[in-house]
Amino acid sequence: MSGNTLGLLFSVTTFGESHGPAIGCVIDGCPPGLALSVEDLQPDLDRRKPGTSRHVTQRKEDDIPEILSGVFEGVTTGTPIAILIRNTDQRSKDYGNIAETFRPGHADYTYWMKYGQRDYRGGGRSSARLTAPIVAAGAVAKKWLRERFGVAVRGYCSQIGEVLIPFETHDDVNGNPFFAPIKPDSPKLAELENYMDALRKSGDSCGAKIYVEAVGAPVGWGEPLYDRLDADIAHAMMGLNAVKGVEIGAGFTSVTQKGTEHSDEIRNGKFASNNAGGVLGGISTGQPITVSIAIKPTSSMRLDRETIDKQGNAVTINTHGRHDPCVGIRATPIAEALLAIVLMDHALRHRAQNSDVKVGTPKVL
Repeated sequence: MSGNTLGLLFSVTTFGESHGPAIGCVIDGCPPGLALSVEDLQPDLDRRKPGTSRHVTQRKEDDIPEILSGVFEGVTTGTPIAILIRNTDQRSKDYGNIAETFRPGHADYTYWMKYGQRDYRGGGRSSARLTAPIVAAGAVAKKWLRERFGVAVRGYCSQIGEVLIPFETHDDVNGNPFFAPIKPDSPKLAELENYMDALRKSGDSCGAKIYVEAVGAPVGWGEPLYDRLDADIAHAMMGLNAVKGVEIGAGFTSVTQKGTEHSDEIRNGKFASNNAGGVLGGISTGQPITVSIAIKPTSSMRLDRETIDKQGNAVTINTHGRHDPCVGIRATPIAEALLAIVLMDHALRHRAQNSDVKVGTPKVL
């Protein structure tokens, strides 16, 4: 299997399966001299890990990372950083009933047809469990971007199923189980709780929309054609399990906008709007880089679904075990990590090629 690496100069290769002994990643290209410890990785891993509320899978994983290489005396050495996260709460017996059948909406059928075999335990390599190492790598990128350029990468959930979540504040995103940008006393919280409780009781699932942004990225990151910054961001986001759509800036709203509305005018040395999402011609503008992703409903559910087995016979299946009724609930820290990884990669690429470029034009804010 190829295609397990994201990035060029700052690259992340993940390994492992959902029910194997461990998962992890190897980070190549991190510059030397960055102070790094497990404590830098743990907060984001805690945000992503399962079992944190009744609205997500009850699989219990501590997700404690082990840094095996690339760090000496508390700082990165410039050599590959290997991070290991052990699996401790696998229940493979829950998946015995799907060993010979293909779950609708999952990668079971395509993996079987491509490789002639598959690890059916929790989806194996196709499991969202493999996003934990990405979050760990993203924590490294976040720290480097913050310390080197003052870039802040942050996100929130803007919709769960039919429930739209209006933005109120970034301050309390981590204070509720939905990563919703609302205040603790917001009536929207009770609405989300009731919606998810009813959904779980019905045995069905729903999708979600996640918004993520990077504030403080300078002008110039990205390449103008096939390595466009926005194209690489979309490529990374589509690598996240269950993502079915990516919007940069105004995204699909651009279809109904007039050119006079969509084009971001420059007035008095400032952009008047940010429909471009912080990227023009594949290159960052210095404005916030804004991304939204659409996550499909969880395919694992208790309700009967029609499918086939390995012999092509029609069968009925429902999926037992511990599953997120909405996988989008835990996706915010993963989307942040992916954006940070892409930005660090392009920051290093820009430094390698254009560090001596001098321009005399004024900076647009």
